[in-house]
Amino acid sequence: MMRSAPSKNPAQPLLDIVENIDAVAIFLAEMRAEEFVGDKKTVYAVTRALEIVSEATRRLPPELKARHPGIDWVAIAAAGNVYRHEYGRVAEARIWNTAQHDLAGLRQAAAEELKRLESTP
Repeated sequence: MMRSAPSKNPAQPLLDIVENIDAVAIFLAEMRAEEFVGDKKTVYAVTRALEIVSEATRRLPPELKARHPGIDWVAIAAAGNVYRHEYGRVAEARIWNTAQHDLAGLRQAAAEELKRLESTP
């Protein structure tokens, strides 16, 4: 299996994380869980955004990840493998739960790191 190398400049993966988490929020705005499960197009869009988030986290350097020990980086990377390779086993309810409860901390960490990069000469 090919692994993504951590980026020397993590700005793009961080931006990908923020943008895709924001996209998930837009896709799910004013939607209830029951609607989501029945909306194949939105399920697909959210799943794809989560795949991108997962892949982007793989491209972050270890020292950046170490600054955010509350983020389960291993689980995020593993989730991407499930979305890509075991897609038939991924329940829409699980995707909904991830989107509703598991992204805020990651988005906050990514946004903090982007600000950190902006303030670094």
